[in-house]
Amino acid sequence: MQRRTFLTLSAASGLSACLPRLPWQQPPVSVLRPGMEMGHRLRDGVPAPDPARTRQVEVAILGSGVAGLFAGWRLAQQGFQDFCVLAGPEAHGNAAAGSLGGIGCPRGAHYLPLPSRESAHVREMLAEFGILQGNPQADRPVYDETALVHAPEERLLIGGVWQAGLVPQHGLDATEQAQCQRFIATLHDLSTARGQDGRKAFAMPLALSSRDPAFRQLDTERFADWLTREGFTGNAVRWYANYCCRDDYGAGIDEVSAWAGIHYFASRAGQAANAEDGSVLTWPEGLHALTRRMCERIGARRIQQGTAVSVRPRGKGVEVVCLEASGQSSFLLRAKRVILAMPLHVAARIHDLSAYGFVRERDQPPHAAWMVSNFLLDGFPVERSVQQPLAWDNVVYGGAGLGWVVATHQWLRLARPAQTVFTAYHAFSGQAPSAVRSQMLNATPEALLDVAGQDLRAAYGDDFERRVVQAEISLRGHAMAIPTPGFLSRPGIDALRHADGAILFAHADLSGLSVFEEASNQGDLAARKILGA
Repeated sequence: MQRRTFLTLSAASGLSACLPRLPWQQPPVSVLRPGMEMGHRLRDGVPAPDPARTRQVEVAILGSGVAGLFAGWRLAQQGFQDFCVLAGPEAHGNAAAGSLGGIGCPRGAHYLPLPSRESAHVREMLAEFGILQGNPQADRPVYDETALVHAPEERLLIGGVWQAGLVPQHGLDATEQAQCQRFIATLHDLSTARGQDGRKAFAMPLALSSRDPAFRQLDTERFADWLTREGFTGNAVRWYANYCCRDDYGAGIDEVSAWAGIHYFASRAGQAANAEDGSVLTWPEGLHALTRRMCERIGARRIQQGTAVSVRPRGKGVEVVCLEASGQSSFLLRAKRVILAMPLHVAARIHDLSAYGFVRERDQPPHAAWMVSNFLLDGFPVERSVQQPLAWDNVVYGGAGLGWVVATHQWLRLARPAQTVFTAYHAFSGQAPSAVRSQMLNATPEALLDVAGQDLRAAYGDDFERRVVQAEISLRGHAMAIPTPGFLSRPGIDALRHADGAILFAHADLSGLSVFEEASNQGDLAARKILGA
């Protein structure tokens, strides 16, 4: 292990206080850096070889993340035939998944909150897949029981004790308990608030939110400042708010806008007839379960392998130079219309966004770095308490990571399986994302593994270490846009959202929140422009 790299990366994730420690007997570990090689090739301007063949379609969707696949799903659903989806450097993007020991597990996003009525497009998709049963616009639809997260859903390790739920309770004094309770009550009130325009103050998708200045001005300050002004100064309530922001945005309360911070809590209003409010939908392989179904609807013949490296208007259409997966050859994709379903920093490398009024220094959102680590375990670590058994989502109070989910939690069986997979998440907030990306690039697998396992070792000690058979780490250097103050007022991004020519745009970056509901909405909007809906 390179100790310098370990110390640097550990400090970035708040782990330096844990050092020094004896090294553990590390298992075989593989490190994935999806999109990095291709991204650096675009950044460095490496030319593509001359195209060796040409494919012609009416519509080309460039990118197979949630936005691109949802656009393809919508076109296919409406009977539109002549289109293709260019897979890009990583099929399924942030909804990618893998398998360890034959157990499916996420390499990215792992759950979907119950969609509110405003997220009608998501409900419609879930209904087609049989996950939402009955009327998709019902106040409380019925959902497939196998997709609703099973109990116990979540727990928090605080003060050496596991408690149910993630809002801190154990060991708090009366003042801190009162602040946590008031915080929940305040955010509940904001979830039902409406602006002078009659719209919900905080809706999902956010484009449906009120434009009332009384609420929009919250985007001019940091969430941390709003918390302080409202009297939420205790360690517990600020930890909880910070944790939630890191979980969805990859950045903490000192970095995200107050509007975005409140939106996390106030916009999720989905309900179900057969689940508690606040429940989520999840699968062993995470949101890959949804993108896989979208791919099935689109059809294998429409999924084209390759990555776009140049997009140019040509005559009455668009020409796209695509690099084959090998990187050694390319082909030309000609289309009447193209949807750029990729992060904006990538789109800017292959197409001139300045023509739309996009100014990188003003409009480009910063992107947070994430690490997703899958551990294949022989058996299950011994739990501290029978009162709070292993949950689907398990979090350490004050821990460097975001906790871990259990891939086999949703399995329907009488006895625990012989093996399981724990998926640990890390958001490296509090440090410049570019610095974290540099550290990720240079860190050894052993150093990364030490960081990935910190929270699990804190919970289980040697019992966790001795059970690990294999580990897989996915490094996502540009995992998600960070909604910093002012993110709602970027004129260049607004221009891209409204583009309606031969070249369209669809990605969560256009909303500023990297969540399924937003990415899918951008894909839906782009598809509807093509359909004329």
